[in-house]
Amino acid sequence: MREHTICFSFVIILFWTNSVKAKGTQHVTCGSTLKLMNVDYKVRLHSHDIKYGSGSGQQSVTGTTAKEDGNSYWLVKAGTKKQCTRGTPIKCGDTIRLEHIATKKNLHSHRVSSPLSGKQEISAYGDNKGEGDNGDNWLLVCQTEFWKRDESVMLNHVDTDTYLAVSGRVYGNPITGQIEVIGEYSAWSPHIEWVTTEGVFIHPNDFKAQHHVHTEL
Repeated sequence: MREHTICFSFVIILFWTNSVKAKGTQHVTCGSTLKLMNVDYKVRLHSHDIKYGSGSGQQSVTGTTAKEDGNSYWLVKAGTKKQCTRGTPIKCGDTIRLEHIATKKNLHSHRVSSPLSGKQEISAYGDNKGEGDNGDNWLLVCQTEFWKRDESVMLNHVDTDTYLAVSGRVYGNPITGQIEVIGEYSAWSPHIEWVTTEGVFIHPNDFKAQHHVHTEL
């Protein structure tokens, strides 16, 4: 009995240690769940099951100042229908998709005017399995080889060559106080930089550790 207790304790310590390392990884990786904050306006990229009353009528995407809101989490995955290996660092220049955790829809854009500023609309689009279309693809623009958690990045919409941005315009009812998120035409806009904040950042060793836990138990 004592031997089994020691073995079990060792496995738990091993798993916990590996989880700590995962939280400390320096890069954003495939399969990570994160929040993105606009560097200029300090609002987090947000969505919810509320549709635009104009334009495409698709699910709205906004910016929120609330840090604890669960509707601001996004899953990082590969562009189009390709698969990326979970835990693999995302390279600068990769095409990615961001899936809204709560509703399973992808961050999306298209040539439709945004409701407040008349820029390009940003929406969330797709089915309940996270499947959308080519309007969900975003090119990651950054300065290093891989997407580092502490650096600002830009997301360039592949289909329309616009940049994910914030206009500063504020919505009224039913999303009172939330900020308009747009597709910005200019690469020189001060409102197109984003940085990761809260999140769960998957590390490749997580899977080895979990497999080890199941084997031992």
